Amino acid sequence: MKSLVELASVIRTKNAGPYELTIDVIFKDRKIYERIKKSNSLDASVIARLYGVPESDIITAIYFDPACAFKATMNRKVPCGDFGEKDIYGAQQHAPLLDLAVQWGDEDDSDS
Repeated sequence: MKSLVELASVIRTKNAGPYELTIDVIFKDRKIYERIKKSNSLDASVIARLYGVPESDIITAIYFDPACAFKATMNRKVPCGDFGEKDIYGAQQHAPLLDLAVQWGDEDDSDS
């Protein structure tokens, strides 16, 4: 297992409209990205568990090859700008990902 923070150069969230939040995890290089993708360490069930939402609230969870990234979009718990909403830009919702350990396996352990 390795920390996602060790493997990614960018971990961020942002609004995808007033009712949705997008998560971006951009990996440091293609080798890391391909290894994570092969292990399928990130998927809708992982995002749902981390954010405490039903998996049905995860709209998409995909690996995006051109950017060496994992992207997920989910329904916001509270619409942007609504009463009780605390992050109007959706830019402070990445914290659950910071402690995530992902499957790393035994491939080429020289860089583990």
